[in-house]
Parts: sequence; C-alpha cells; structure tokens
Amino acid sequence: MAGMIKKEDVEKVRAAADLYDIVSASVTLKPSGTGTYVGLCPFHDEKTPSFSVRPSLGVWHCFGCGLGGDVFGYVEQQENIDFREAVEVLADRYHIELHYESGSGRNEHTGSKRARLLEANEEAQRFFVSQIMSKEALAARKLLGGRNFSQADCERFGCGYAPQGWDNLVRHLASKGFTQQEMLDAGLARRGQRGVYDYFRGRVTWPIRDSTGRTLGFGARKLYEDDAIAAKYINTPDTQLYRKTQVLYGIDLAKAAIVKKRQVVIVEGYTDVMACHLAGVDTAIATCGTAFGAEHAKIVRRLIADDSLGAIQLIGPLKVEGQALSSRIVFTFDGDAAGQKAALHAFGLDSAFLSQTFVAVADDNLDPCDLRIERGNEAVRSLIERAKPLYDFVIDAAIGRFDTTFTTGQMGAVKAVAPLIAQIRDRSLHDLYTRKAARRVGVDLDVLQREVANERRRLNVRDEDAYASKRRCGAAGAASREPRGESGRNPYANPAARKALERRDANEQTYYRIDDAVFICEQQFMATLIQVPRAIDRGWFGQLTLSNFMTPVFRSLFQAIAAAGGLPSDDTPQGLWMHNLTKAGGPLLEPVINELAVMPLPLPAPEHGDDGAEVPAPAGGIGGGGAAAVQLRPATPAERQYASELLARLLDMGFMRRIGAAKRKMAMLPDGEEKIALLGQITQMETARKDLQAQVYGNNVG
Repeated sequence: MAGMIKKEDVEKVRAAADLYDIVSASVTLKPSGTGTYVGLCPFHDEKTPSFSVRPSLGVWHCFGCGLGGDVFGYVEQQENIDFREAVEVLADRYHIELHYESGSGRNEHTGSKRARLLEANEEAQRFFVSQIMSKEALAARKLLGGRNFSQADCERFGCGYAPQGWDNLVRHLASKGFTQQEMLDAGLARRGQRGVYDYFRGRVTWPIRDSTGRTLGFGARKLYEDDAIAAKYINTPDTQLYRKTQVLYGIDLAKAAIVKKRQVVIVEGYTDVMACHLAGVDTAIATCGTAFGAEHAKIVRRLIADDSLGAIQLIGPLKVEGQALSSRIVFTFDGDAAGQKAALHAFGLDSAFLSQTFVAVADDNLDPCDLRIERGNEAVRSLIERAKPLYDFVIDAAIGRFDTTFTTGQMGAVKAVAPLIAQIRDRSLHDLYTRKAARRVGVDLDVLQREVANERRRLNVRDEDAYASKRRCGAAGAASREPRGESGRNPYANPAARKALERRDANEQTYYRIDDAVFICEQQFMATLIQVPRAIDRGWFGQLTLSNFMTPVFRSLFQAIAAAGGLPSDDTPQGLWMHNLTKAGGPLLEPVINELAVMPLPLPAPEHGDDGAEVPAPAGGIGGGGAAAVQLRPATPAERQYASELLARLLDMGFMRRIGAAKRKMAMLPDGEEKIALLGQITQMETARKDLQAQVYGNNVG
C-alpha cells in the first residue's frame, strides 16, 4: 500500500480545485453579500437556504446542520469517502499527478476505488458506443431510427449497443487493466458458474450520468426475444457510484437549463428524455427504474432553489422573467390507471414541492416520444405548456369517474375524493381544494368537509403550512426544528443529524449566554481576520494578548492563530491560509472558523479590479483554477479602517482592564515608591488609550 500523498501535491490540488464549480454542480448558488453564495444544503433537507459558500477562501458552512470545511471536506461529504480519496478524486478531475511518500509516483497506487469504478464505466461507455455501428447492432439502430432519432441524435445522448455473447465487455475491460472485482463492483459484470460475464448483453444502452457528466451506470432496453432477462428495461444494480433513488437520467444535459428556467420536466423513459430535448424541452429528465421519490425531489429542489422575498417564503409556480412558462415541476404521467397511480405516489412528497408540481397528459395517453413521432416537436412543447396542477389532475380524475347528475354519483364522488384531499398536508391548500371539489361535485361544502376531516383523522395526516414564513436558519435555527432521533432513526448514523442535535442542545441550554458589545467586537474582529487578514495592522496585532479576549471560544481561536504562525504573509495562498488555521484550531474550532469565514461583514461590497477587491467565482465552469490558489488579496480602505477600529477596541479594552487592576492594587498599597511607580504605569496606559483613539478616529489609520 502506498504511503501518504505528498503535502505539496495536496496543495496543488487545493489550489486547482474550484469550490464554486464543484458545489454548483449539485446546488444552485445565489450571491449573498461580498463573495458569498447561498443555496439549499445538500447534506440535510431544508426549504430555506442556510448553506453558505465562500469560494475566495475555499470554505463552505451550513448554518442549519453545522457541517462545513474546505473543498476536500465537501467532496468527502458528497461522495461519502475519506480525505485521501477526496484528494485523488479531485486530482483526477484536474489532471494532477499525485506522488506518495513511500513510492516514486502514482504507479504504486492505482487510485481510489471510486475513481477506478468511474474509469471502468467511462471505458464501458466508449465500448458500447463503438459497437452501435456494428453489423450485429442493426436491431438497435432500427429501434432508435424507428423513434425518429438520427445517428447524430444518438451520439448526442450517448446511445450504445451491448453485444450478445458471454463476456465481450469483460474481456475488453480486462485488456484495459481493470480487474474482475472492479467490473463486479461497477455493476458491469456478474459472477456465474462459468465465471464472470457481461451484465448488459444484446441491448441498446444509455449512460446514466451525474450533473457533472461522470458516468455512474447504464440503462438498457431489450432487443431480442431470447434475452435471458425478461424485463424490457434493466439498469445498473446499486453500487458505490449508482443509487437508483439518487440518479436522474439526463441531469447532465438538463442542469443548466433547469437552473436558468427554474423548471424541470420529469418523464418516464430514456427515449422520452431524448424526444423532449430534441423538441426544445431542454429541462427533461427521467428516473431510472424506480418511481420519483423524496431523494429525487431534494435534487430537483436544490437546482430550482425556491425564492424568498423578505420574510415570505415564495411557494408555488412563480413568474419567470423572459419565460412563457412559470417556475414549476412537470410530470408527464400517462392518463391511464398506471399514470394515475404514479400521480398518487407523488402525494408522499413535501407540501412545498407539490405546490409547484404539474401533470401533463397527452391525448390518447401518448408518451413524449410517441407524441413526437405522430405529431411533431410542437406537440411535445404544447404538452408541457398545457400541464395542470397535480392536485387538480388527481382530484379531477377521481370525480370524473362518477356521473354526478345523480345523488348516488355525487356521494360516490365525495367518498372517492375525500381521501385525496385529506392527503394534502398544507392546511391552506387543503381548504381551497375542499371548496373547489364541493362546487364541482355539486354538494354542500359541509358535506365534503366532514368526509375530509374524517379521512384526515383516519389517515393521521400531518398538518403543514407550506406558505408559512421561514426565517433563515441561524446558529441553531434549522437544528431546533429537527426532531430528536431524526424520526426514530439513530441520529449518530448521520453526521448532519448528529451536528443538528448538538447545535440544538447548545441552543436550548440556559447557563451560558453572551450577546453584548464585547462579544460582538471579538466576533467581528475574528471574522475580519479570517476573511481579510491583510486588513489587520501587524504592529497593533502584535500588541494583542490572551487577556484582550473575554469570550472563551475567541480566546481559544486567538491561541490557534498563534499556533498557525500568526498573521499570514501577503503572498500566502487563500486556501493554504484557511487550511493552516483550521488545522491549528482542530476539530472543535473548525466549525467556528468555517462559520466566521462565511459570515457577512457590515461593509460595502468591494469594487472589482486590482485595488484589493475580492473577485467572485465565475458564474459557472472552471475559470482556470480555484480561487483558493490566489494569494491573499489586499484589503480595501473600508476593510482596513473597520479592522483598525475593531483592533483599537480590543486593545482599549485590554488597557481598561489593566488600568482597573492597577488602580485596585494601588488602593491597597501604602504611600511609597511602589505606589508612585504604579501611578506612572497607569498614566502611561491612559495616554496610550488616548493615542490609540486619535490614530483610529482622528487620523483615519489605513
């Protein structure tokens, strides 16, 4: 086993990694103050953004669950891997060769297991694509061509062909240096009595990728009647990379459009995704062999990112500037019984998500692919435009089964629709739909209200208010709303849940409260020092001692800064400064440092340019290296002035405490030389206090 990755290589990776680019692959980030971006946390479920990213410092922190760290920490949490693997994953992404302490280079270490599985999938994709034009793949080409997909279309979506036979892919991957165990772990092969064989054989294939374009697995359609697997479609089994409840086909192609348009169209198959995109519906995605569930909803919501206006949480379809369609989630269910069952399944999702959810059903129950074949691209676009709210679709379908011109038909409709309305957890929508359904059925409101109330009690429906005001999660805002034990599950099994519980415990205690001018001054100073260390005057900083801080956590942080070598030199890279500081602070102070690093300072946003401004991360894509590679930026005049004022207050409080202690001591001394000497010290300190104030406020030190 190779040794540790060499430190200089770790720093190369840190400098190259673009935190904004990596996080924004799965989280929609919006500017929030100087160089800070916010979004919905990917590590715990929330509806109001409490996840902050500071690309220039290479740090992120969630005020809801308490998790935070640098770019390596983010990859560790996101991919559920350790530090070494996180470095290797990022090194592979940014094409950096790693060297290990016990060897001469990368040859001694084959890379992380996750990286190897990704490489195996990419090689399998190349193999499948290379086979699509073979003589044997005629059936595959006929199937795709019969759905109006050209060769260029198939290349765009990565369509391939898994040849018949026993171990064509296995032998190909072996020739590329992959072991049989790696093929099995990637879900590309299975072990039988005759040895390891291909999992996908005699089928059309589609690559299933994550939002960054990495191939996680495959979907495949049956072509031949003698296929040993009867199912029409099969997918990669769950692996370290592939979880069917957490993957969405087409997310790599649709992500940018979803973020821009704040809309997503969820279809049922791979060819439906292709048809939608080719018809101009570029926000289409599909689940892979499973119903759309809560994990899928979290992915979609993080990309759409519900807006907030002041204290009002904006839930429901919103107008989007320059776009004919509003912000919404559109399902293309079939209008038949199976489609209605799928629509009912969606009722298990949370209220805020459902309030934006619509259903599009074509005439004759055609799916988007067949609709495009029969009626063209315009029909597909029109299908999405004419979508109706999910609640209306399900309720109307239930009522439509009855002839409400008869009293018995009315009662039948009431009995059918009451359980559906009862499952609408949002109290405001539940009341509106009760009134709406009563009018359509033609019964008195109290008749339906009574039935709905009975069903609500029977089903034990949890009452919610998706439209309630949500305050931004502070130190323990979201944590205080998390139930202990996370709905009965072991909170220690989930790092985010454990952090939330710890923060809730801290928030609910009553024996230690600090919220005064001293605390605020110390907090703002530490935040400024972490974010803009070049704003701190080195001479004044050298006068600080532990006695200048009263808050225990900031006393510890001051010691950590000393352990990290004090103020960094001007040419220190941003990322290295944060790394050295968090390393010196250790695990107890790391969340404090992360929180201070993303905390907004009460200063105007610096202008961009060479005058000490903080240049924000690009709005997408890798901009030639991470911001953490840049050396510590110069401070703006406003930042230097603010830091000087904070430093002056800390030094002044230190003088004040020492003067007070000296006066108490002097009062206990008899007249004599010692008392006179002490009086001289007091006079010197009082003069120093006045000089300090004059320097800061009189001469505008900068």
